This record gives sequence, structure tokens and C-alpha cells, in this order.
Amino acid sequence: MFTTSIIIRAFNEAKHIDKLLYGISKQTIQPDEIILVDSGSTDDTIKKAQKYNVRVTKIEKNIFTFGRALNFGCREANSDILVFVSAHVYPVDKDWLQNLIQPFTNPNVASTFGKQRGNKKSKFSEHQIFASWFPDKKTSIKNRYFCNNANCAIRKDIWHKYPYDENLTGLEDLDWAKKQVAIGKEIFYVPSAEIIHVHDENLKQIRNRYRREAIALKKIEPEISINFLQMIWLIFLSITIDIIATKSFKIFFRNIISILKFRFNQYLGTYRGFKTRNFEIDSLHATFYYPLSNNEFIFNKNYKNKQNKKTRNFINYSNQYKKFD
Repeated sequence: MFTTSIIIRAFNEAKHIDKLLYGISKQTIQPDEIILVDSGSTDDTIKKAQKYNVRVTKIEKNIFTFGRALNFGCREANSDILVFVSAHVYPVDKDWLQNLIQPFTNPNVASTFGKQRGNKKSKFSEHQIFASWFPDKKTSIKNRYFCNNANCAIRKDIWHKYPYDENLTGLEDLDWAKKQVAIGKEIFYVPSAEIIHVHDENLKQIRNRYRREAIALKKIEPEISINFLQMIWLIFLSITIDIIATKSFKIFFRNIISILKFRFNQYLGTYRGFKTRNFEIDSLHATFYYPLSNNEFIFNKNYKNKQNKKTRNFINYSNQYKKFD
């Protein structure tokens, strides 16, 4: 079988990283090493990580990009398969890692990525996005080179030839996957490798995330663009789809304000990203990667895993983690 290194990018993730590392420690197969790429945390992120025998490497905030941080971690890794997870995710069951790396028995597979779902803090629209991008069945994936580094694995020998683009403001995973498909490699979706992705963002952070991803998408797919009228249409369309998905008046009234705010800021950020000029990007570095957060009311929803629970080896997260669910 393969040797595996888990690489985690983090900045001030003390609230979440302990739960992720606990979940990794309960896997049926254990990674050969865990590497934390820290970009200047000022909380207890590193202290908590070191309880789990994690090797820490640091990247300076002023040179951080998502692709560069991954490349830092990949250079430090000593394994055949490099597994990437965000610091604010955690695996659902004990077979997550095994399921994620199993497809590499096929030599043509360059990368795998697993299913993502939200938790109680996730906004209704975020749940809809997770369900669309990460369906329950592999055959439902619409884009053949889609990938997501919040829950992903790649071959290190391929990374040596194709390191991540360090100049993109986001979507470095999509860019890398597109290059692999172009040379005949396969990107394999593994719905059984499921994680919970805790996106606890305020409206400014949502807007900022979609703006920097749109800037990156302009470089990856230059033929794609969005004008003002298209933005209005996408806001209207996505809100309508979300409302239909509520399916009951109770869920509708509980989430309608959240839906309106999320979808407006999602596509406003996307529109602004497509309109951002190249010379403006460097001056927005801190805004893109280290935005100031503020408190926002969170619409709580009960996350329910609809897969067959009897056949899955779930991780029993102790009560100390319940407050983060």
C-alpha cells in the first residue's frame, strides 16, 4: 500500500484543529506523518497540534497564497500520497482516509477528493452548495476536472512535475486538476470519504471568498465572465432554488433572511472579482487571506447524514467537541 502524509493549512484555527486531529487519530489506517503549514497563528493552533505529534512548518503572512502554502507542505512531505485537509474540517467516520486513498491503486488516478457537508452553523445556502458540488453518488459530478483541497489527495511524484500555482488568489485545486485532465489523468471523486466542513463566515468574509475565487477563475478559464445583469439573474435564480429546497414554511421562515444575504454577497463578490484589475490584486493581499472577522447571528440548522448509518464506522467525538458542531 501507499505511504501517506496529511498536510493541513492553518491560520488561527485553535477552535477547530483539535477535533480534526482527534478524528485523524481514530482512522482505521494511520498516516505516516501529519504536517501543519501555519501562516502566522497568534492563538493556540500550534500548541494544540503538537499534542498529536504534528510536524509544523511556517510560511510568512506577507508571502502567503493557498498554492504556495500547499507547496511548502508538499516539499516537507516524505510520502507517496499527499492528503490535504482544511484545519476547520473533521472526518465523519473511521474509514475516511482509507476510502480517500484507495483509488490510487489505479495508476492513472492523479487525485481524489471526498464529500463535504456542513454542520449546524452552516447557512442554508452553504448546505445547498455542498450538496451540489459533492453529491452522494460519483456519477452525479458534472465537471470532470473539479476538485477541492479541503478534502483531497494527490500523488507526490505528479506534484513534483506540476506544483501548485502560487500566484492564484484561490482555486489552485481546480487549476491543478484541469492540468491533469489535459494530459489524460483522472480526478476521482470518493463520496464515502466524507468530512464536515465548518464554514462559520460573516457576510464580508463570504463576499471576500467569492471575489478572490472569481479573480482566480478569470485566469483558469479566461472565456468565463459575468456582467451586472448576469449577477442579478444569478442572485434571483439561486434564491429561488434555495426557497424551493426549503420544502416547508417552517424551514422557509427560519432561513429566508440567511438565504437572501448569502446569495447576494456570494454573487456580488463574484461580480467584483471579475471586475478586479490585475494591478489591484497585490494591494488586496491582506483582505483576501487575513480578513478581520466580526460577530454575526448564525442561523442554526440540524445537519442530518442521510447515508446508511448501520454500515459506517462513525467516530464518536466526545462532549468537549459538541459545542463546535
